[in-house]
Amino acid sequence: MKRDRVSDDVCVFTSTQYAQVTAGAVLTPSGAILIDTLPFPNETREIVDYLKSEGPRGIVRFVINTHRHGDHTHGNYLFPEAEVIGHRLCRETLLKWGEESLEEAKQATPQLAEVRLRMPSITFEREASIYLGGMTLDLLYLPGHTIDGIGVYIRSERILFAGDAMMPLPYFFWGDRDHLIASMQHIKTMELEHIVQGHGDVLLRGEIDETIDQNLAYLEDIYQKVKKRVDAGASERDLTKITVEKSGGSPIAMDGMAKQLHHANLVKLYRTLKEEREKEPPVKKARGRRKVVERATTP
Repeated sequence: MKRDRVSDDVCVFTSTQYAQVTAGAVLTPSGAILIDTLPFPNETREIVDYLKSEGPRGIVRFVINTHRHGDHTHGNYLFPEAEVIGHRLCRETLLKWGEESLEEAKQATPQLAEVRLRMPSITFEREASIYLGGMTLDLLYLPGHTIDGIGVYIRSERILFAGDAMMPLPYFFWGDRDHLIASMQHIKTMELEHIVQGHGDVLLRGEIDETIDQNLAYLEDIYQKVKKRVDAGASERDLTKITVEKSGGSPIAMDGMAKQLHHANLVKLYRTLKEEREKEPPVKKARGRRKVVERATTP
């Protein structure tokens, strides 16, 4: 795990074991607010140990989950005294599929054997705020990566923990491209000092607009390329010709996962556009010229 200070009271923790997942802690005189956890118990325990070294202000009072995915929620159970907060849809989807998803993850990854599902006990719909030790954190609905995505804005620091609404490569296989675009456009209006992405490096003020513009350009590029293939009747196999490099993304982002995520984006777009096309009403055949003229001259 890598640890960085974004400000005197805000720490960012980055996984060195999986896809540069990030978590964060806001330290106050009344305790700490943890934003997400890391994918594996050993790395989240490193967070626990570090926060203990901070004394009373490192006692975790709240854990906020930016969305339901296990790489951000698997460590919830390691903070039994804290309240877990998330979007209403985060709790609902974990109730519906969380245990099944966790068991599948344990089968594939033995390091998760001890993990226990712990879902949010406090939820909200559009926005909420937390006040602790003189710090105010605003919780914002930022869907797109998933339907339950949220961001955490620290007012005094002008820092946004954006969850997976901001990643080195936008990813919407489990969500919706249009919603992700809207979320990024909203983030761009916020006049931030830093953005902590759900994966990857912290973005500084001078990098934010350019990064968001690049992400939006990527989403538009793949939309146009996939639409062209759907309109031409190409098969899903043809998507392999649309490389992440040619669409403006980096193939080495997130420990090399970018290629996999990029292809998943293409598949989601292809299936969505093809389904929409199949639902379109058939084009009516042109009528005879005589009837067209008669209808055009009828009062």
